[in-house]
Amino acid sequence: MLYCISSIGRRKQYMNRQEREYINGHRGGIYWFIGLSGSGKTTLALAAERELVTKHGMRCVVLDGDRLRKGLNRDLGFSDADRSENLRRAAEVAQLFLEQGFVVLVSMITPYESFRRKLKQQFASDDYAEIYVMCSLAACERRDPKGLYRKARAGDIPNFTGINALFEPPVQPDLTIHTDGNEFNACIAELVTFIEIHATQKSDERKDEV
Repeated sequence: MLYCISSIGRRKQYMNRQEREYINGHRGGIYWFIGLSGSGKTTLALAAERELVTKHGMRCVVLDGDRLRKGLNRDLGFSDADRSENLRRAAEVAQLFLEQGFVVLVSMITPYESFRRKLKQQFASDDYAEIYVMCSLAACERRDPKGLYRKARAGDIPNFTGINALFEPPVQPDLTIHTDGNEFNACIAELVTFIEIHATQKSDERKDEV
């Protein structure tokens, strides 16, 4: 037998973001990794996730552009309109995790400055950080882990960023990591320190709001 609780609509039934962050011991945030294919965005994000979770006890998730395109965004191509929609959907997913108090590491090429401006406008300034994974095109082509540059040079992939589609370097990223001139461990250390400082400072600021 079901019973109706007349006051249920007046009761606060959900946990808000501030409560979750207080329990987590850190504040959530979106860290958007920008860079050419092969620059090391996802590799860095995954390594940072492992360290943030295992060594710092943070709640963290990686959203990888390639995986999103194979699932949620599989209906999209590479026109400017589709690229924009690809990023919009990723941002919506990131927002959902942010509301749960997660540190969200988003790895997507995000080639145009106009796209990045929209992202910055969508999120509060202290919720969002732009991380430029800087690597020369030549170095990315040498790595070419998926063989995409070779296919693009052969004309098999149209609108491939860096070859036959434009990549605009970020104007003012919050952090720039040089992956073609620095050791991998040094890049990870720099990245994790940046995220930990931001998440911890923001968490301390919000404790009085819970």
